[in-house]
Amino acid sequence: MKVAVIDLGTNTFHLIIAELTPQETRICYKTNLPVRLGEGKINENFIIQEAFERGLLALEKFSLIIKEHQVDLVKATATSAIRSAENGINFVKAAKNYAGIDINVISGDEEAAYIFKGVRATGVIDQTALIMDIGGGSTEFILCNQEELLWKKSYNIGAARLMQAFFHSDPITAEDQQDIIRHLDGELGDLKEVLNLYQPQHLIGSAGAFETFAGILYPELNLKEIKYYPISIPAYKVLSATFIASSHTEREKMPGLIRLRVDMIVMASILTDYILSVGNIEQLSLSTYDLKMGVLADLQPLK
Repeated sequence: MKVAVIDLGTNTFHLIIAELTPQETRICYKTNLPVRLGEGKINENFIIQEAFERGLLALEKFSLIIKEHQVDLVKATATSAIRSAENGINFVKAAKNYAGIDINVISGDEEAAYIFKGVRATGVIDQTALIMDIGGGSTEFILCNQEELLWKKSYNIGAARLMQAFFHSDPITAEDQQDIIRHLDGELGDLKEVLNLYQPQHLIGSAGAFETFAGILYPELNLKEIKYYPISIPAYKVLSATFIASSHTEREKMPGLIRLRVDMIVMASILTDYILSVGNIEQLSLSTYDLKMGVLADLQPLK
């Protein structure tokens, strides 16, 4: 069975086409488009017209690719930006009319469950671990072990939301950083309780910003060919401090930092630093598998 999975993220729309059999998942095609659906008014829960149109154009391109590949099944999932936007349902209807794509708007809990399935498929979960997926609109946390998901929650503390609320200076000031920390303290109380209870030592970052961290720290890596990779925490902390202390112009010149993440990476770094600290984490890894691969795992025929 040939399937297409579309992940309509806050910053980027992703398309994966795969051939599924009971024995394996074979990726036939992958692409993504920087849509920036959360631009401008994500914290006002509204998709502005320019972003709305970029999203529809991206889906039109995906629709043409899907037809070329003669796909049997299309599964499109929308996350934080669309589920929280007052005009999100208008976007879902427009996508059906304009591109012929049916979008399933999933809850934060469903999003976290798919992320767990994707990360688990890599084999990186070797002990009780905390999975972290930093999106533009939301960030998901999943507490798990090799056998099962123990706890999960989605929080509206994505990089785009934090940027809009707290990124007021270039470089970001210590005061703005402290405002973010206070905000995280207020939002993540139950996560801290769970971390204290289970005391995971391994933080697994799901794709996105963590691919940027690993790609810059280990330029010899081919991220398209690996499922997971260990990241040195001391090396990560040096890189994170560099991102946070740098200006937009300085980050633009950094090799390996894609344009879409030039500013978002500052928020991702502050978030990751916070979790490493409050969780007393001793091990850090990248998982290149995320929600998209979790959806594929869910669709795979049983053996």
